[in-house]
Amino acid sequence: MKGDYQDLVDEISALLGAPATLENRDFRLIAFGAHDSDDDAAMDPVRTRSILTRQSTAAVRSWFEGFGIARATGPVRIPAAPEAGVFRGRICLPVRYRGIVQGYVWLLDQEPGPGPQALAAAMEVAQRIGVLLAEEAKAGADLSREFLAVLTAGRGWQQDMAVAALRAALGAGGEDAHAVVCLAPWSGEAPPSVPGAAAVCVAPWWARGGPESGAAHEGGRGGARALAVLVRLRSTDTLTPAVNVASRLLPGGPGNGSGPGNGSGSGGRGPAGAPAGVPGPPVAGVADPVRALADLSTAWRQATAAARAAAAQPRLGPVAEWSGIGPYRMLADLASDPAHDPAARALLGPAHRELARTVEVFLDRAGQAGRAAAALGIHRQTLYYRLARVEQLTGLDLDEGEDRLLLHMALKAARLHG
Repeated sequence: MKGDYQDLVDEISALLGAPATLENRDFRLIAFGAHDSDDDAAMDPVRTRSILTRQSTAAVRSWFEGFGIARATGPVRIPAAPEAGVFRGRICLPVRYRGIVQGYVWLLDQEPGPGPQALAAAMEVAQRIGVLLAEEAKAGADLSREFLAVLTAGRGWQQDMAVAALRAALGAGGEDAHAVVCLAPWSGEAPPSVPGAAAVCVAPWWARGGPESGAAHEGGRGGARALAVLVRLRSTDTLTPAVNVASRLLPGGPGNGSGPGNGSGSGGRGPAGAPAGVPGPPVAGVADPVRALADLSTAWRQATAAARAAAAQPRLGPVAEWSGIGPYRMLADLASDPAHDPAARALLGPAHRELARTVEVFLDRAGQAGRAAAALGIHRQTLYYRLARVEQLTGLDLDEGEDRLLLHMALKAARLHG
């Protein structure tokens, strides 16, 4: 689909003799034409930000909408406004479908500018873009119920029926490879349009494991929910399309000017109160590709585990792939809070956070005291003293491999459990 948009944008650029950019109605960049001008003014701050960050700020969006572009049915000329970072005037071609605005095509205005016939031809291309955007949005929205049913159905005939319904809804696309993306936490409804997605839905955030564990309940853990996105892949060799979709959905990500991070223009979407294991801003997890739709529930568990890992370990995020989260692949399925283990209980309390950090760094570095002390910025004797205190608190012997394994797992699992 992205290639179709790029071809149409290039067609408009050729018709009007100027590079064009295409944004959806939330001002998220979809495609843009090449800039070959030596004129520095051709790339004013607003246009540069839109292309480099794939988004426009809420202030810029409000300023442009003040010219009535959301209601216009034909080209709108917008004058330059240096104080707003708009050094060159714009021509906006509203992209509509059945009277509803789907997005905007933007061009830099210049003298003498395109004539009426060229603009009319460009508007015809914009209408074709509107059809594509509307079809993409409708496809994803219409499949929300079927997609959610596959993710939440139990095993057996219920799962078989849900998969059959989704396969029928996807049509020929049901035979393609797919990846599942989890964005959490998420509040409000699913977005009306996610470019590149075959289906989207809002799903419960599983307390532990997946549907088979019996841990799912209405609203997920403490009412927390996540956004599930189904992304069609060209092959199972690359997850790039799914990672790109996840990146666009994250606050501040490329192409996201009104995602879950700020709630502006997003239909009430915004960060929910973060559930345990998902502190701070939203993060995303991406599952391994699957060929069979029956494997989507497994992919959803992978995606949620990757999202939890991204929240627990910032170096893995903000978009984490399940194949790259290491031990968190197993730890995410642990059925109990690690603080319930008698060996870890005292160490994981708030009074001993520095000791817990010290021994985690030590274990992360395979028990090499020199490397651990350097990473912590402390003297080696200080490290030895702290490790001795850890042994006293836990009753574990850090010279024993199994004791090290138990403690290391408890420390990593504690991150997932908040």
